[in-house]
Amino acid sequence: MYLNRYPFSKHYKKLYIAVISILGLGLFILENSFYAQPLEDWVLIYMLSGAILLLNHFLVYLPPKDNTFSMDSAIYLACIFLYGLDLTLDVLFLNNLIYALYKNKIVWWKHLFNFSMYSLMIISSYYSFIVFGGEIGGVNTHNIFSHLISLIVYLTLNITLMSLFFIFSSPGTLFNVFKGVLKIGILKESFVSYSVTLLLSLVLTILMTEEKYFGLFLFTILVVLISFAFSKFLYLYQDVSEKANKDYLTGLYNHGFFKNVLDEQFSKWSKLKEPFCVALLDLDDFKKYNDSNGHLQGDELLKFFGEFLKTEMESEKYVLARYGGEEFAAFMKNTTKDEAYVVLDRLRKKVNDTYFAGVENLPYRCLSFSCGIAEYEKGTYDAGELIHKADKALYYAKAQGKNNVQVYDEKNVCFDAMQFKEELDAIEQQLKIFLSKDVYTYRHSKRVFKYAIEFSEKLQLGEHEKQTLILGALVHDIGKLEVPRDIINKEGKLEPHEWEIIKKHVTWGKEILAADKRFEELIPLVELHHERYDGKGYPYGLKGEEIPKLARILCIIDSFDAMTTERPYQRTKTFEEAIEELRRCAGKQFDPTFVEPFIDMIKTNNLKRQRLFAN
Repeated sequence: MYLNRYPFSKHYKKLYIAVISILGLGLFILENSFYAQPLEDWVLIYMLSGAILLLNHFLVYLPPKDNTFSMDSAIYLACIFLYGLDLTLDVLFLNNLIYALYKNKIVWWKHLFNFSMYSLMIISSYYSFIVFGGEIGGVNTHNIFSHLISLIVYLTLNITLMSLFFIFSSPGTLFNVFKGVLKIGILKESFVSYSVTLLLSLVLTILMTEEKYFGLFLFTILVVLISFAFSKFLYLYQDVSEKANKDYLTGLYNHGFFKNVLDEQFSKWSKLKEPFCVALLDLDDFKKYNDSNGHLQGDELLKFFGEFLKTEMESEKYVLARYGGEEFAAFMKNTTKDEAYVVLDRLRKKVNDTYFAGVENLPYRCLSFSCGIAEYEKGTYDAGELIHKADKALYYAKAQGKNNVQVYDEKNVCFDAMQFKEELDAIEQQLKIFLSKDVYTYRHSKRVFKYAIEFSEKLQLGEHEKQTLILGALVHDIGKLEVPRDIINKEGKLEPHEWEIIKKHVTWGKEILAADKRFEELIPLVELHHERYDGKGYPYGLKGEEIPKLARILCIIDSFDAMTTERPYQRTKTFEEAIEELRRCAGKQFDPTFVEPFIDMIKTNNLKRQRLFAN
């Protein structure tokens, strides 16, 4: 079912409010007998209403997100347990009447909707209490279950009614909005607050059973004091958190907090499929500035630049941080790479025109920075890969003479030939360890490496993607170093527990590569080359384009070689049989986009070898 666009959902919202209002008001009129209450009861009703109004003012705050809840529900539940439905509904009516007169700027239908919701919750809670054996007049310790059921009904109705209101008030499909309601943590937060509500409702019931008015007075004072205490605790918590998350010099967020936020936001925004970017900014020639002006003045420059960033960019609601030393970072949501470039290049020019004491000694004779930008793209492995790409773009900006902004482009940030050879040699040294433990895996890795070289040419990948695929192919099974020798070399079918150990090689491989920053870009290929296009792979069950492109390509190469070479636990397939298997599993295990080009390459190369052999 779709709510489609906003006007349609707005229609449902009005209908929902009308239904709940009529239903709640109708049940209130039906259930409230409107008998004249004795004077003593009216005194109690006034006092209970006053207590509710007071407690709605002194809310209880819970860290870390400044969540609040009121104790009014505890009073309503205690009224049900002590005095039944009539008096509780009278308290509800009087309280809402006073609140509506006090908050007369709030539109009338909101007051009516709120009153109707509480009516439904109170009436349902009362009848649940009675049906499950509850007795009006106090707390029956022998049947506490009825009190618990009463609260659960109250809680469930509250969450359901409010969730439906959010759903009918929001644009988009019903399914997407419902997921959004779950994401904001309504169930989790409500469970905590209503658990406290149940406990305090029982406390109030016991207090009022012993001393009616003094018990209510004591309860109200207790909750007000709790409100003050929690408010102070929240303030201290936020103050400590602020200090822990902020860089003391610039006032921006620090490296650790930025990384945590980026990980959280990456997960959120990648699912929303909205554009977002990461930018790294590095003050040019900061060491020269320090050498010329001293470290104290250098600190002043960092402080000035941090305040400058905050002033110029905070209105965009970007997350800004001092990433380390003279390097700064920005998480830019709802921003494409082109938009980010415009914003940051404008900022760069403004920095150039802003004087700061001592900059005349710098090469450009002005304050300047270099910047690298990376935008999230489908298949981006994680937030770390995004940072790595931004860092590559920043490095390229520095190489272009500094004082410029560069957007990540694989053509501009590829390895140079010398660096590629060094990294290739380093991986070769790692693989030679396989010779003493697992000759099969060593030779398999070398063959996959050769296929990757040929296939990268066939696909006409960019230079950087080509080099990453080749290096990743060579090192993709490095994690098998951690697999016991008897499992690797076992003949015959693996036992389930042995297969689980084999599957862990992708995680172990990731951990091995993570120890060397040079190989960060290879981690997605090592960890994800056993993911399947249909989502049935491991370790995460990623599906389709959730799997990085190069990992999808490597999956085909790796599987083809595994099928066509001798293995202890399965029969070797011929090239023709393996090609048939690739086609059969296209769209299931393998990305169909790359299956036919790979088959074409295999057939072409095989034909060339046959001709050479014939000659």
